Amino acid sequence: MNMNSFFSDSQWIDCEVLRPLSHIHMNWELQWDTKNQSYIVEEDSFAETLNTVIKELEQVNPPARYHDNEDRLAEFVRDRLRWSIYQIGGRWVGADYASILEQGGFDDIDETNLLLAIAGRIKAAQVRKQHRFDEMEESHQRMLATVLSVVLYRRS
Repeated sequence: MNMNSFFSDSQWIDCEVLRPLSHIHMNWELQWDTKNQSYIVEEDSFAETLNTVIKELEQVNPPARYHDNEDRLAEFVRDRLRWSIYQIGGRWVGADYASILEQGGFDDIDETNLLLAIAGRIKAAQVRKQHRFDEMEESHQRMLATVLSVVLYRRS
């Protein structure tokens, strides 16, 4: 799976992934370097961290059931943090899903489950002929953006 091409020159990563984190790094608009196939590292931006995550994703073997990785995070929040969340038809309800993943990530050593969930979501997109982040179906793009934002938040 070529992660650089999946994330390359995206028009939506800035708004969907980085803008919600603008309180951490004010420079949330990235520029793509076509020659180096990466985001240009600038002061007070997420470019370097995002480039690192993209490289790490190249090494991840996408799971067949990426929802299982997200469920582990939610189960930690339910069982250890004692949030009143529960599943209905495979969906977690009772709290904002991004908040559940963010809090669950505190028990996710090296963001292992988060990275597996990202890789699985990308693989699922590519199976559906969505070969770039900007080509993803809107609700799936939003969920991938949420998980990616959590990883970037945790590494900030």
